[in-house]
Amino acid sequence: MTELQLGLIGLGATAVVGVFGYNKWQEYRQRKLAEAVLKPHHADVLLGDAPKSSPPPAVAERSEPEIRVDASPRLAVRLEPVFIDQPPTPPSAEINSAAHEISMPEAPAFENPVAPVEPTPVQEAAPAPMFAQAPAAIPDDASDDVPNTPAAALPAELLDPRLEFIVAMELVEPVSAMDIIHSQRPALVRLNKPVHWIGYNERSREWERLAPDSELKLRRLRVGLQLVNRQGPLSDGDMAIFTNAMQALADELMAVADMPSSRVLDQAAEIDQFCAAVDLEIGLNLVSRASAFSGTKIRALAEAAGLVLGLGGVFTRYDDNGRVLFSLQNYESTQFSADTLRTLTTHGLTFLLDVPRVDHGERTFIQMTEIAKRFADTLNGALVDDNRQPLSDSQLDHIRREFIGKPQATMASYGLIAGSPQALRLFS
Repeated sequence: MTELQLGLIGLGATAVVGVFGYNKWQEYRQRKLAEAVLKPHHADVLLGDAPKSSPPPAVAERSEPEIRVDASPRLAVRLEPVFIDQPPTPPSAEINSAAHEISMPEAPAFENPVAPVEPTPVQEAAPAPMFAQAPAAIPDDASDDVPNTPAAALPAELLDPRLEFIVAMELVEPVSAMDIIHSQRPALVRLNKPVHWIGYNERSREWERLAPDSELKLRRLRVGLQLVNRQGPLSDGDMAIFTNAMQALADELMAVADMPSSRVLDQAAEIDQFCAAVDLEIGLNLVSRASAFSGTKIRALAEAAGLVLGLGGVFTRYDDNGRVLFSLQNYESTQFSADTLRTLTTHGLTFLLDVPRVDHGERTFIQMTEIAKRFADTLNGALVDDNRQPLSDSQLDHIRREFIGKPQATMASYGLIAGSPQALRLFS
């Protein structure tokens, strides 16, 4: 080993010893300074310490301070939270938005002594309002500035998890419904099942069905793929197309697509089996006894009974809410229209009632049979079944109970009311 290496080793050892000694000296100096600063110079009025001249007593444990006010009975005072301009928000405050209540954390213990304050008696008064003033109303033209408030529960009338595969998306920035719906339109048009678009309107604070041309800007979106309709249950191919389209939409919107993990295809098969047992359509045929029925008479009787001629070539009776009750169509192949009824003649008519799509089906069936009997008396016809056998009142009553009342009761036991929005989607 050379002299240079020995010299460097010696210098290094000297430096280490010097640094260690300097640190010890600084530690000793800071400890003495802290003892001088933190040494108590006066009595603690909160802890009941002895005067400065007497030595402090030895304390085994630190007890909680107790405030005494002139040896008088303790006053119970309830403090209401008061909202002032720009109040500081406690880091652990918990806000219950549903009940509009604010629960504050317990006040921390102060390290520095505080002089006691004598409380003044408080008179009983009405509770102060939670807010000093009512929150400002959202203007009608608000769009991006609408606050992101908690959304209400999604009504089953719009989307039902039993009947639809529902994808939930929460957007960071509001996007118009029209842009959202048309984003994945090329992929979704290949589906054999309907897709329902539901958005949360921040102004009305309600979920609503979205139209393809809607300009409503959304932060909350729900998309439902219907599992079953009258064409059958959902297929594996449709499921794959839909999930891929929803994931692509979420990537485009920079959102997270929350998809339920369940037996979707099995669920669709079970619903389809249930639908097959209650999907009935009751038809009453009215056939001529002699001469054919005149189109002008048919139109006059239909309009007198409140039936409206539609574009589909049938007369339809609606309830007060615009829902279909039953319809009347030509027993022969020619459809009804304003032009053909002037010269049309037919040997039969058919009254139709769609059981799962009609609310209060038994009552509606009675109305339909009464109108059908009125047609029969005026046109000189007879009510018959599909085998052209006459229908008596007892047979009509049997149809009402067995083929309308029981299927609708089965639907109700399943939690699916006939004629409800869910039933109209399912039996479409």
